[in-house]
Amino acid sequence: MRYAEEARSLWQQYVPARGQAGTVQGELIRAVEKLRDEAQRNGNLNWCGDHVILAGYIRAQLIGSGLFTGSAARQIEHDTGRLLDAGRPETSDEPYDRLADRVVEWSRAHPEPVPHEYNPALQR
Repeated sequence: MRYAEEARSLWQQYVPARGQAGTVQGELIRAVEKLRDEAQRNGNLNWCGDHVILAGYIRAQLIGSGLFTGSAARQIEHDTGRLLDAGRPETSDEPYDRLADRVVEWSRAHPEPVPHEYNPALQR
């Protein structure tokens, strides 16, 4: 992970102890780490629709921003697609680290907090 300290800072600044973050910056890093935790700690045994929502959110926010194009966008597509394969939990850090680095890059491009719209369908 290239930007571990910045990712940790995003977590500390924007992720609440429970529930969804109030900012896109916080919700993006929260989503990456929720997916990492479920795969690495639980082997996706608790996988549910919430995890699909989280992976889709990462993909939509990062690629939809237009900040990532070409090979970067393809890598985001690939990594989120890999995480969505719940039957084969991704336990290596590589895709999560790449996505967290992209979250940091997105956050650098959006230095002011961007409000996150609460998703009532997301319970994790």
